[in-house]
Order: sequence, then structure tokens, then C-alpha cells
Amino acid sequence: LERLMENYFKNRFTLNIGRRKLVLDKPLIMGILNVTPDSFSDGGFYTRIETAVRHAEEMVRKGASIVDVGGESTRPGSEPIPADEEMGRVIPVIESIRDVLGDEVVISIDTYKSEVAREALKAGADMVNDISGLHFDERMAEVVSGFKCPVVITHIRGTPKNMQENPHYEDVVREIMNYLSETVEYARGMGIGDDQIVIDPGIGFGKRVEDNLCILRRLNEFRALGFPILIGTSRKSFIGKVNAEPDPRRRLSGTLATLYASVIRGAKILRVHDVKETKRFLDMLTAIEEIEC
Repeated sequence: LERLMENYFKNRFTLNIGRRKLVLDKPLIMGILNVTPDSFSDGGFYTRIETAVRHAEEMVRKGASIVDVGGESTRPGSEPIPADEEMGRVIPVIESIRDVLGDEVVISIDTYKSEVAREALKAGADMVNDISGLHFDERMAEVVSGFKCPVVITHIRGTPKNMQENPHYEDVVREIMNYLSETVEYARGMGIGDDQIVIDPGIGFGKRVEDNLCILRRLNEFRALGFPILIGTSRKSFIGKVNAEPDPRRRLSGTLATLYASVIRGAKILRVHDVKETKRFLDMLTAIEEIEC
């Protein structure tokens, strides 16, 4: 009980990234860079290396501390692609971002394939964002442990192709907590340190609208696990259903509402498309919360 209480009230985390440390005492922004032709919101926008790097530069300038590079769409119903095709999309972009921005930015590789993660880390990526939570590829934990890099452990039920086919939970938060707790123990057993682990409850990955809302309402319960929480709600379909907005690019207001609910309940990394607006939101919220009066 003492350990759970200590975890719950922990408000400062440090991720070891090679020779650098990423301090998470306030929420940081992870900007989404999809170099895919078919992502649900921005597919096809950044498939050229020059365009992708320019967008990464823009996101960093507007307030992103992390750029999350993904080469395979994991939208509901999406089909997997071969590892070599995924690497062909992400490796040149990661190399170019590192060349242009140097150590100014933390680069994350959004993949569940160990082969892609390994080559991305060699090319200059700093961390792995695995939507499968180390479950789709048994070699992923070995890669993360070998590179001693941070990893985002995400909850998912099913695969992107079938995850939205009638998902059901008795207690969505408790079930995700159990999944994350068991996966953390597995990661530790594979040599992954606590200072390498970020947890993500997996908004939209095998969840109904009510499940996503419940996760956000009870997000503070995940603090008991003792790891920084990443939240990824940006432009997702449950926002569209609540707001009756079919166009993902017009879901900013709904996204900001989910980010507010997340930040006040302890989220430390916000994975978003709209970096400038998110930074302004965070600046305003911080100013209100920190004023002495």
C-alpha cells in the first residue's frame, strides 16, 4: 500500500536516453509524424523526405519535445505492411531529422516490429513507441533492452485489423491496469529498466466510445503503477462521435478537452497532431495552476 501511494503521488520522472535525460515533471508534447499514405488523419501529407523533415522542424519550433515517426498506419481495419517497406519509409526520414536537428529533439519510432525498431535506433531514433506493448514481436523487448532506450508500452486488444470488432470489458480500467502491470514485469525480466518505461492505456486500440471516456475519467488510477503516462487521443474517432464531427482535422476542440482531462489526472506525454495549439493550451493551463494568489 505504501508503494502504491508513493507511486500515485510521484510527479517527476526521468527517462534515460543514451547520454541524455528527458525530465518529465511537466507534460511534454510528442508531435505525430506519419510518413504513410493511409493514416486516418494525415495520410499522404508527409511521404516525401523533405516534407517530413520540414514538418518535424515546424513541430519542434512550435513546442514538441519528441517527434514520433511512424511508417505503418494502425487505424482500425488497417492491414500490416512488410518490415522492409516500413523501413524504407521511416529510416531516411529519421536520418534526415537527426542530421538537421541534431540533439535538439527526441526521436521516437512508432512500430511494433523489432527489425524496424532496431534499424531506426541505429539511424538515430531515441525511443520506441510500440502499440502492441511488446506483444506482437517477441524480439522487441530484446531490442529495447539491448539499446537501453525508453519504450512506450501500450494496451491493445486484438490487432489494428480487428481491434474494433465488438470489443468488450467488464471493467476497462482494471483490465488495462492488469495488462500493463504484467507487461511491465515481463519487460523488467527482459532487462528493461524502470527508467526506460512509459505506459499508455491505448485510447482507441480495441475500445468503445464509453471505454475511451472511462479511461480518461479514471486516468489518475494508472499513476499507481509508478510510470509516466502517455496519452494519445488526437483527432480520434470517439471524439468525432461525441462531437458529431466526421472530419478528423476538425476535432481540435474535442482533442483539447481530452488533453485537459488527461493533464489534470497526471499525463506526462501528449501525443498530438496539432502541436502549436497544444502548446498554447499547456502554457495557459500552467499559468493558471502556478499563479500565486
